[in-house]
Order: sequence, then C-alpha cells, then structure tokens
Amino acid sequence: MILQPRFGVAQEASLGPGQAVSGGLKPSDASDDTVFEIIFSGGPLGVAIMIALIVMSILAVYLIIDQWLTLKRKDLLPTELNENVRQLLAQGKLKDADQACRNQPCPLSYVLASGIAEIEYGWPAVEKSLEDALAEQAARMYRKLEYLSVIGNLAPMLGLLGTVAGMILAFREVALSQGTAGAGQLASGIYSALITTVAGLLIAIPALGAFAVFRNRIDEIMSEMATAAQQAFGPIRRRLPGATAARPTVVPPPRG
Repeated sequence: MILQPRFGVAQEASLGPGQAVSGGLKPSDASDDTVFEIIFSGGPLGVAIMIALIVMSILAVYLIIDQWLTLKRKDLLPTELNENVRQLLAQGKLKDADQACRNQPCPLSYVLASGIAEIEYGWPAVEKSLEDALAEQAARMYRKLEYLSVIGNLAPMLGLLGTVAGMILAFREVALSQGTAGAGQLASGIYSALITTVAGLLIAIPALGAFAVFRNRIDEIMSEMATAAQQAFGPIRRRLPGATAARPTVVPPPRG
C-alpha cells in the first residue's frame, strides 16, 4: 500500500531531544487512527489496490453464494426425470423420452437428449454423444468456478504489491532524513503498508477454500450424472448395434 508521509519524518528528525514540532503540530499517534484511515492512508496506487481488493472480495462473495445455490443435486440430477426417461426408452417411446427431456431443462436432460438423438446410429454413437455432452456440461460448470481460483491467486499478489510499494516509500523517508528518523515513524509506515497483504490473504483463503469444495462437488455431480445416463439407457443398450459394457465417462479439467 503506497503511503504518504504521516507527518514529515525529516522535519521531526531534525528537532533536538525534547523540542516540540513547530506550527502547533504534534506527532502522529497510530492508536488514534481508525480502520478506515489505516486502510486508505496510502497514495493513489495504494488506494487503487485497496479498491481492487474490495471489488474482488465482493465478486468472491457473489460467486460463493451463486455456486452454493446452483450446485444442488435435486436441480442438476432430478431422479424422476431419469426414471421417466428410462421407462420410456424401455418401451421404445423415443419421441416421448426426448420430449420429457425438453420439458425439464437441466444438465441431465441435455445429456440424455443428446444420447436419444443418436440411438438410430447404434450404441457407439450414443456413447460418444453422451461423453461429449457430459464434457460440455462439466466445462460449463467449471468455467464460472475458475473465477474463484483467479481471485484466490491474484488477491495476495495485489496485496503484496501494495505492501512492497509502501515499504519502499517508508524506507525512502528514512533515507531522506539521513537516518535520523525515529523507529516510531518507520514502524508506523510499515504497519500501514502491511494492511494490503492482510486484506489480500483474507480474500484469498476463503476463495481458494470454496473453490476446492465446489470443485469436488462438481466432480461428484458429474460422476453421478454419468451413472444416471448409463442407467437410463440400460434397457435398450444391449439391443443396439455395437453395444458394449463401457460406461460413459467425463474427464474433468486438470486441477489448478
């Protein structure tokens, strides 16, 4: 966090022991600073970094709440839809099965509809279509989640940038005072500069924790979705040309 001199270190350092500061000013007392003053006590770059961190924290909270509300099995994997499609396929009612998927849009219905569209071409085509649909749904779920990873990795770096820049200015004041600045003035600049690092870590820790939790949940949901697709097509799989015991799978993106 870029710091502006709290009081004029060089001026204070030039005063002799026991001398008061001219102009009626008194030394800065860190204990009098409010949290708001500490956070925004920097120059233009420091303030810009803090604003960026605040925006990132708001985005992280939004993404966590959004993922928490949307990654629900009952919405993504409706059991009644899978059982209904399974029964219709067993009865050979392909159009009714396709219509059932269209009437209840969700990731599972998209996967099942993709497989139903390829039934006339044999099981290998159905299996390939299921795998492609599963991969597409997995990518769609991971895409929004990746922003949490970006925030979790970027926030500490921004915080460290503000701290390093703030400490550079703090030591610059020491150099300008020819080493006569007191430890109090130096410590005041350093502790204020560390605020951005703390802010970055406070954002990154929950963001990365939530990212890991939600990624594991998506992995579980996609695995269950592949199993559900296998069960839905079970009654007709052996009747289709080229049928095998293979199970449609989806390989998640490499973990970051």
